[in-house]
Amino acid sequence: MTASAILRSGTLLAQAAPTSSGMGVVFWVLLAIAGLVGFIVLIVISQYIQLAVQAWLSGASVSILKLVMMRLRKVNPSEIVFNRISAKKAGLEIDTDQLESHYLAGGNIERVVRAMIAADKAKIELPWDRATAIDLAGRDILDAVKTSVDPKVIDCPSVQSGRQTIDAVAKDGIQLKARARVTVRTNIARLVGGATEETIIARVGEGIISTIGSAEDHKSVLENPDKISKTVLAKGLDSGTAFEILSIDIADIDVGENIGANLQTAQAEADTKRFQAQAEQRRALAVAQEAEYQAEAQKNRALVVLAEAEVPKAISDAMRKGNFGLMDYYRMQNLMADTGMRTAIGKPAGES
Repeated sequence: MTASAILRSGTLLAQAAPTSSGMGVVFWVLLAIAGLVGFIVLIVISQYIQLAVQAWLSGASVSILKLVMMRLRKVNPSEIVFNRISAKKAGLEIDTDQLESHYLAGGNIERVVRAMIAADKAKIELPWDRATAIDLAGRDILDAVKTSVDPKVIDCPSVQSGRQTIDAVAKDGIQLKARARVTVRTNIARLVGGATEETIIARVGEGIISTIGSAEDHKSVLENPDKISKTVLAKGLDSGTAFEILSIDIADIDVGENIGANLQTAQAEADTKRFQAQAEQRRALAVAQEAEYQAEAQKNRALVVLAEAEVPKAISDAMRKGNFGLMDYYRMQNLMADTGMRTAIGKPAGES
């Protein structure tokens, strides 16, 4: 090989050496970036790996891809996985899609799952669709299931009403004050659209008032308070409500006021005032009539005086015309004197 050829090959190697080293730097940079990205991805999915392993070990497996998609749909994966595990351990098969859809609808999946587990253990039929519908309707599904298993007692009247007793009046006018306790059980089938506790309380109160009001006297009610319970219970007051009435117990019943006597007293006072007003009206009318009669008498007396004043004129006129003489005048005076004497003699003793 000649010297020029050797020199030419050295030049080519010198030019190729920088190119190889530049490619190596780029490779290591890309490798570092890929490692960093992988590390970040590993950190991000580590929580999903933990949830996936926990679900797999519990027999309610959920893929990592589903967990990632849950996060992208703004669903809490932990809540979905834990509730699915709880349902699986209780022998219920609830798919993650069902849990996600109820979560996105604004429902409380934890209380729904707990309610379904409790219902399953109590042998109460509660499918997923009905449970979620009850929850979305605003009812406490878990409390409803508990009430189905363990009936609760409702006070009538309720404490919130501010009243202590239900007051009613028997036919004899005696007031009775009663307080009842209603034992109810939730009817799961009628929970959606069924009336609440307030309706039960109102109906029971109405039934108590009606039963006491139809009693002939208060003694019969006091002797048999269970008559109220039987009568009210027979009316089917739980129809259209979310509850089933098991029993109605009269906790307390007291005698109140004699409403009949009070009403009679008030009526007598009202009649007295009315009669007094009528009497005062008649008295005022009589006074007015008396005043009218007195005015009429005064008028008549005035007319008499006027007529008497015409007599002397007539006498003098008759005397001037010769129709009435002097002796006739004296006889008239004597007649008037005799008449006055007889009138005085005829008056009772002591009267002037």
